[in-house]
Amino acid sequence: KERGIPVTFAPGILDETTADGAFALLLATARRLGEAERFLRAGKYRGWTPFMFTGQDVHGATLGVVGMGRIGLAVARRAHGFAMHVLYHDARRNLGAEQEIGATYVDSLDDLLARSDFVSLHVPLLAETRHLMDADRLRKMKRTAILINTSRGPVVDEKALAQALKEGVIAGAGLDVYEREPAVEPALLELENAVLLPHIASASERTRTRMAVRAAENIRAFIDGRPLLDPVP
Repeated sequence: KERGIPVTFAPGILDETTADGAFALLLATARRLGEAERFLRAGKYRGWTPFMFTGQDVHGATLGVVGMGRIGLAVARRAHGFAMHVLYHDARRNLGAEQEIGATYVDSLDDLLARSDFVSLHVPLLAETRHLMDADRLRKMKRTAILINTSRGPVVDEKALAQALKEGVIAGAGLDVYEREPAVEPALLELENAVLLPHIASASERTRTRMAVRAAENIRAFIDGRPLLDPVP
């Protein structure tokens, strides 16, 4: 602002693709897909057995969405399609989400954590959300619960999460973002019940192309002396 340099962004373009990525993480963690694939690739598969890599059902389970903004709502819609019960916690109620998919507002985050089988984080990184999920909050969750984070890495205390996963405080976690990215807490890398992705929740060819096109459109608007399409507020 001091130098008068305009800055633009691409609001809305990533929402649906990021929601796909978040729900893919949820499914992969719930059904232990990473573990099962590594098992097969290692040549250990010797035939079907009834209790091999039993995971958790998603349909009929309860999803707690923390942050019912655009991406949180997109994830909630996918959960609704899987016949999940959706709870959400946010600074303000999203009446549209309640009417559209029957989401239930929970004004206490601790209450939402205690009631949810899956918790998906969709909050910005602010002073009050840094380490929102710390050791105390993780202990509020069910021992069978799974935590998904595709928002901002520092929202989760990674050391506390690794300890919780190791001790069985919660059942699993799916992460696409990290506290000190690209570094990852070493203890997490050793855990089979952590599904870890390299910040690719929004990585689809179509979305990356749309991002590039939108950036070019903003540049063209600036060159032509027209109002920017997506100026950063």
